[in-house]
Amino acid sequence: MDQVFKALADETRRRLLDRLHAHSGQTLGELCEHIDMTRQSVTQHLAVLEAANLVSTVRRGREKLHYLNPVPLHEVQERWIDKFERPRLRALSALKRRAEEAMTDKPSYVYVTYIQSTPEKVWDALTDAELTAAYWGHSNVSDWQPGSRWEHRRTDGSGIADVVGTVVESERPTLLVVTWAAPEDEGRADRYSRVTYDIQPHADIVRLTVTHEELADEGALSDVSSGWPAVLSNLKSLLETGSPLSQEPWMAPKH
Repeated sequence: MDQVFKALADETRRRLLDRLHAHSGQTLGELCEHIDMTRQSVTQHLAVLEAANLVSTVRRGREKLHYLNPVPLHEVQERWIDKFERPRLRALSALKRRAEEAMTDKPSYVYVTYIQSTPEKVWDALTDAELTAAYWGHSNVSDWQPGSRWEHRRTDGSGIADVVGTVVESERPTLLVVTWAAPEDEGRADRYSRVTYDIQPHADIVRLTVTHEELADEGALSDVSSGWPAVLSNLKSLLETGSPLSQEPWMAPKH
């Protein structure tokens, strides 16, 4: 938490967070347009924010996109604010969130976690049918080649897929991008969302960033906001201890 307070102590870094709050997923060039300093200086400020886990990055081709990660701020809120005026502040926060989401086309969700593992093991845990069944309650099935179909199948022996999609990008062990939809919506481009798994070494551990974009509505955003933390906590526990925290499956939102 000391790194968070240090990062927030600088006005420029607070302005960068404000820019990402207004529009998450910006390149360095886009952020520099609103900050009167050199690209090198902005890069250094972003590195401090990333070290504090306040900003996460995802590579898209040659671009590096920067996303606001609200988790450390939420932890500060829970420790220093919520316990004093929890009901009133949560009501105001919910009202503010609904107003902000109403201004966007389709909502998106970003979650960052750090795992004591290797990129290869994290990749395999996301793509191996038996491993995903162990911590997700569904088996992710595909050959994971770009253009291939993938399925999120139930583990009750029925073979039913609750989610289907196409592998968009596949670069083991660092990047996996898939489309995501209900089986009945297959082939309808307007009904698909998109999930990006960005797996990067971070010192001697791994930083996993999951970005779920183009969600259908606020209901889908609510589902993934509670679902992804549960799934990824299970994944982290499985890789670090050998067993998941819970055997309860998460029914993923279909679009």
